[in-house]
Amino acid sequence: MKTQITELFGIQHPIIQGGMHFVGLAELASAVSNAGGLGLITGLTQRSPELLANEIRRCREMTDKPFGVNLTFLPTVSSPDYPGYIRAIIEGGIKVVETAGNNPQKWLPALHEAGVKVIHKCTSVRHALKAEAIGCDAVSVDGFECGGHPGEDDIPNFILLPRAADELRIPFVASGGMADGRSLVAALALGAQGMNMGTRFIATQEAPVHENVKQAIVDASELDTRLVMRSLRNTERVLRNDAVDRLLEKERSLGVNLKFEDIIDEVAGVYPRIMQTGDMNAGAWSCGMVAGLIHDIPTAKELIDRIMAQADDIIRHRLTGFLTA
Repeated sequence: MKTQITELFGIQHPIIQGGMHFVGLAELASAVSNAGGLGLITGLTQRSPELLANEIRRCREMTDKPFGVNLTFLPTVSSPDYPGYIRAIIEGGIKVVETAGNNPQKWLPALHEAGVKVIHKCTSVRHALKAEAIGCDAVSVDGFECGGHPGEDDIPNFILLPRAADELRIPFVASGGMADGRSLVAALALGAQGMNMGTRFIATQEAPVHENVKQAIVDASELDTRLVMRSLRNTERVLRNDAVDRLLEKERSLGVNLKFEDIIDEVAGVYPRIMQTGDMNAGAWSCGMVAGLIHDIPTAKELIDRIMAQADDIIRHRLTGFLTA
């Protein structure tokens, strides 16, 4: 399948693996890229630019296909060494960067000068238009269904994607609720040029996370996620567990007086305990409503091949069957 996204990033299939904390390591990124998609290493999971450079080298040993790096720009007082991370990306020969969080404008000249294409994650049309205006090459449009941070507008993809298609000139992919060939065809029909999958790729054999995490996604339904930190305007969609229930109770009891310090035990530094040791009640972790569509743990190749076969069948047979002479 050829779309503007496959052409832009030099990949076979219009499928991108989302950058996920303690998930986007070389093992998963290389597996997705080897299967024809675009795998992403999560930059800030690596605690220093030197570690990111090493992870890029590891991934390059596992695949000769294009892969990228996700780099989230955090609104923190003590920022990570972003110049160092950018340098590691460029020196590592990376040609695709997925940016997220704060405006990436100050980093675009260096990336573009090195021939790096930038796709920015957006949760609204206005943010997508801003990304286009500052020179991003593409955007990932994240609907309200997505795991992680869906923004504060609560617009689901059936509205958000065609709105983006109406306004944008640069290509975009759909993110949030993406799991199979039906998702891909729907995204294309609504104006996207491909799709980004996060939660679905956690439940794959190559995902370097504890089996408890993968099984939790398989066992979950579309009803099992919760929105936390809404009053802090840092809304995150997470899978319900004991820690999330405690967090929500604090939000209810403290109301507008809630501060980040009140929930630090439930949200700070919990990903290694969850993803690496399988402590499923250690804290809140991002998961999309799409868990309700995930029922197995295939290899990345099996998953992508299945998605593309299903999409091809839908386009060539089911949809054309509706047409009349």
